[in-house]
Amino acid sequence: MVVCRWFDQSNCESPMKKLLTEFILLAILFFGTWYGLSRIDWITLFKIDRASADLEQKIGDLLWKSLKTSEGEITSDSVLLPVNILLDHLCKKNPIDREKIKIHVLKNDEINAFALPDNHLVIYSGLLLACQNESEFCGVLSHELAHIQKGHVMNKLVKETGLSVLISMSTGNGNSTIVKKAIEQLSSTAYDRKFETEADLTAVDYMINAEMDPEALANFLYRLSDESLPEQLYWISTHPESKQRSVKIMEVIKGRTFQKIPVIGSLKWTALQNAIRQNSE
Repeated sequence: MVVCRWFDQSNCESPMKKLLTEFILLAILFFGTWYGLSRIDWITLFKIDRASADLEQKIGDLLWKSLKTSEGEITSDSVLLPVNILLDHLCKKNPIDREKIKIHVLKNDEINAFALPDNHLVIYSGLLLACQNESEFCGVLSHELAHIQKGHVMNKLVKETGLSVLISMSTGNGNSTIVKKAIEQLSSTAYDRKFETEADLTAVDYMINAEMDPEALANFLYRLSDESLPEQLYWISTHPESKQRSVKIMEVIKGRTFQKIPVIGSLKWTALQNAIRQNSE
């Protein structure tokens, strides 16, 4: 029994009344949330997501077809098989859907690799020849996969090209100059520093998960930033501050333990490079 004093009305509230008040507040919160969610047009949101995916697919196919016509694609199994083995391994050891990644190797002396919309991953033969081992190549692969997985590709394209232009391109109204410019933006210009850092750190995680040496990516960045190949080092020119990024990677992996297990081995890596030279003649 609750005894109420005229000078302390706060003591007059019974436990039952407090429980009832809390129940009413909870009911108001529940129905308020339910009402708010019911007002959201989920069908429209789904259509927006679907439209966005369709746009990315159309833009990706358009850019790839344009690029393919201007560059010679390498289709030899002696090149594609080891490249796919390395990519398969990275995807298997990380939460990456391999079936969605479309990898292409092109005959081009430029040291470059870049991603196009809709999970297209383009590798130039010059990059494969410039990498001293499979770990350096997988470091670059991991970096570009990170750009794909983090949604950086379309973000960059929308920011620099404009959504209205991309929509126009996807409907067949984009001229060859606009298409060429979009390819140049993805293959020859840098991402925002935030995106580059995120791709670097994600690449390190990918490599460690795949039992590869992430130091190889740091070595690749540092070594090529010192080499005088201004017309060929597109991957370095599109990834500025390479030395600083190399140092950052080394700082991140310092003290971390990880295994270094070859996937194809040095002999098969050398055979891959020889096959590239033969296919480039």
